[in-house]
Amino acid sequence: MSAAHGDDRAAIRRAAHAAVDAKTKPLGALGRIEELAIELAVLQGTLRPAVDPARLVVFGADHGVAVEGVSAYPSEVTAQMMANLAGGGAAACVFTRALGLSLEVVDVGVAADISATEGIVHDKVRRGTANFAVGPAMTLEEVAASLEVGRRAAARAAQAGCRTLALGEMGIANTTTASALACALTSASAEVTVGRGTGIDDRRMLRKREVVSRALALHVRPGVPILELLAAIGGLEIAAIAGAIIEGRERGLAVIIDGFIVTVAALAALHLESRCRAACFFGHRSVEPGHGVVLEALRAEPLLDLGLRLGEGTGAVLALPLLRVACFMLSEMATFETAGVSEAIT
Repeated sequence: MSAAHGDDRAAIRRAAHAAVDAKTKPLGALGRIEELAIELAVLQGTLRPAVDPARLVVFGADHGVAVEGVSAYPSEVTAQMMANLAGGGAAACVFTRALGLSLEVVDVGVAADISATEGIVHDKVRRGTANFAVGPAMTLEEVAASLEVGRRAAARAAQAGCRTLALGEMGIANTTTASALACALTSASAEVTVGRGTGIDDRRMLRKREVVSRALALHVRPGVPILELLAAIGGLEIAAIAGAIIEGRERGLAVIIDGFIVTVAALAALHLESRCRAACFFGHRSVEPGHGVVLEALRAEPLLDLGLRLGEGTGAVLALPLLRVACFMLSEMATFETAGVSEAIT
């Protein structure tokens, strides 16, 4: 499946808008569900869009900046949670089972050797990034390799017949990396973007802000290309998610964006390929303060606001039913003509 292009998109948008308006309801009465239906129709090039089968892909990686004491959990938790995801015990596993998505877990950069763990796609670029507070997180070649890991994951989903790709992450200290990238890409300060992540106390919050500010002074200057920023700050899973978004759009998939870290990856993806914005559906607004900054930069309004701050793609998965009902509304809801219902008085 490939996305519609050019004049085709405009024609499908007009037809989808007319089809939605013809349904047995007052104009605009279904609010954002109507908008979702139209965007999905345009993305898939049909007035009968569908979002199933759907898959959640969770990319795992470690961050060298964790040595700066910015997280409430030790780095070994990344590998432990990857095993939990592979074993079906994590929240993302429960949510995908409840809502009928398949789940793929990808090791793009876990520091530990988890190659013997079953149920994981082993596509490791390196064992975690370096500490970006003192030097570059990775090389340009490693950024390129991470992007390709994400592209391969999206390609596997498309080849399996999926129409929707939900994206999640796992990595201790990755909110620190995301905060630094958010600052670099939006010109916001660390005071605005840095949040409590895994639940850090006030002392660690001050430390986290200081680390991000120091890294920005070290790495960021006007006009730095996005690939260089990704190499300087990281992370491996963020680059992989950006690659998955780009490939997903190329293959006509609806891509559901999770919380803060995945939204930062989406902003990076748009810097690499602006056309992928049309494939992105933003699942939820997290409580991380930097998330709102990045959503504003993307001009995105998330579908849900549930006070989530877990990651793993949980917010993206929870948004899928809204896309489902939008598709069913467009394809199955009666029109005034077919139902024999009188239209509004003009």
